Amino acid sequence: MIMPVIELREVSRRYDDGPPALREASLTVRPGEAVAILGPSGSGKSTLLNLIAGLDRPDAGTVTVDGVRVDLLGEAGAALYRRSKVGMIFQFFHLLDDLTVTDNVALPARLAGTAGGKADRRAAELLELLGIDRHARTYPNRLSGGERQRVAVARALVNRPPLLLADEPTGALDTAAGQDVSDMLTDLNAEGQTIVVVTHDLALARSCTERTVRIADGRITGDVRSQAVASQAVAPQAVASQDVR
Repeated sequence: MIMPVIELREVSRRYDDGPPALREASLTVRPGEAVAILGPSGSGKSTLLNLIAGLDRPDAGTVTVDGVRVDLLGEAGAALYRRSKVGMIFQFFHLLDDLTVTDNVALPARLAGTAGGKADRRAAELLELLGIDRHARTYPNRLSGGERQRVAVARALVNRPPLLLADEPTGALDTAAGQDVSDMLTDLNAEGQTIVVVTHDLALARSCTERTVRIADGRITGDVRSQAVASQAVAPQAVASQDVR
């Protein structure tokens, strides 16, 4: 039996005295799936992402990612979990402008204790895979938005995480660069990488994922899988868990 990469059971989260940001949400994501979490601003999708990433804790329910009970982790445990289990890409890249592209990509591996030479070789593999190896010694502020997002994806994959989380990954890009990133996510998923994309953009959800989970007012209101993949077994061969050649 293949264990899910993500399993949320009856998860709720409330901030201060406001209405629940998340209400009894349950979600299972299998290895190799590409899933879009779709909803308007304030719907609860960012809360859901933060709980999966170990950046927040639920008030009720359980969050399990790749066999780890994320909701039980302390601060140090959550930091270690994010280094080893989750790669994250964001709307605004969050690259360090005083480091080269290679150093940006290799940094999480070095923080995880990987030797410098090995971290740099892994970074070089990913930069080649993502078609930006010619920029290895360039600084991020010299790159286009689409190129910077590719660097961010390489950084997210450097520690071979079983799960890639993307938070509005095309929100700061023009149409052409956004399509480029969407195509890249599609290619990564085709290689077996499990991906969860949080977005309000239905076009992005349709172009790079095979399953759409809708959320509104903190509740999961829909979960639709395309018929083309609904009957297929998903191979648990994540890009993150194998050497990239």
